[in-house]
Amino acid sequence: MHAKTDSEATSLDASWPPRSPRRPVYYVQSPSNHDVEQMSYGSSPTGSPAHHYSQCSPVHHSRESSTSRFSASLKNPGNLSAWKHVQLRHEGEDDDEEVDGHDDGGGKVRLYGCLVLMFFLLFMVFCLILYGAGRAYKPEISVENMVFEYFYVQAGSDQSGVPTDMLSLNSTVKISFTNPATFFAVHVTATPWELSYFQLKVASGQMNKFTQSRKSKRTLVTVVSGHQVPLYGGIPVLTDAFEHQNSVSVPLNLTFTMRSRAYILGKLVKTKFYRRIRCSVALRGDMLGKPLSLTNSCTYQ
Repeated sequence: MHAKTDSEATSLDASWPPRSPRRPVYYVQSPSNHDVEQMSYGSSPTGSPAHHYSQCSPVHHSRESSTSRFSASLKNPGNLSAWKHVQLRHEGEDDDEEVDGHDDGGGKVRLYGCLVLMFFLLFMVFCLILYGAGRAYKPEISVENMVFEYFYVQAGSDQSGVPTDMLSLNSTVKISFTNPATFFAVHVTATPWELSYFQLKVASGQMNKFTQSRKSKRTLVTVVSGHQVPLYGGIPVLTDAFEHQNSVSVPLNLTFTMRSRAYILGKLVKTKFYRRIRCSVALRGDMLGKPLSLTNSCTYQ
């Protein structure tokens, strides 16, 4: 222990209360001089004498030494500021660690968000590639021929009772449908097939919907017919058709639209194909029951 001055001893005796009866003596390990110097922020005050501590001392001696160190720190304000500076520094480091912990959590959230966004972008690119590839495989449609089974004209009246000539006919249209796609099927429907003389519709028919598998072809036959269609004098050639049926020739137009829908990736990626078809055909009395080729008589849009 270092020697205490008379003033310090007098102040300590005055500040401490009368000692209680002597208690059992315990020994504690005092910090070394090097540790004390590190705790005091590097070095002791310039004017303070060197302190030498024994390895083991009684408890009351330890109290006196700690009290002397406390009184010495009161006498030297620089030590107090050093301790405060060290304490503030440790608190600042703790705050920095907490902030770093929050930053690490936010960084993980941003990383996961970027991964999810990248996945959706790649999936969208993949869907666009499939869509573009599907658009390249357009169904192939070809109208082959048309057969007029019969037709006849007779006098009659419309629903309002107006007298006029009434036309009845029956015909069939044969087409071929090909799906060239290698990785998807198509679902096919069509608008009503209409047979008309300029603006006058004389017959119609409806194609049955179907599903065409990949890389396959089929032939379809659709019935186009009309029953008791009022003419109102719109087709003068048919006025005396009963007497000169073999010489009758009436130009007609067959129009319809084919609609094909392909589900490339379920309902997420699908594509549609529309083909509007218009064919020119002649109703000839001498060709009843015979196929009329329409291979070169149709336009496809």
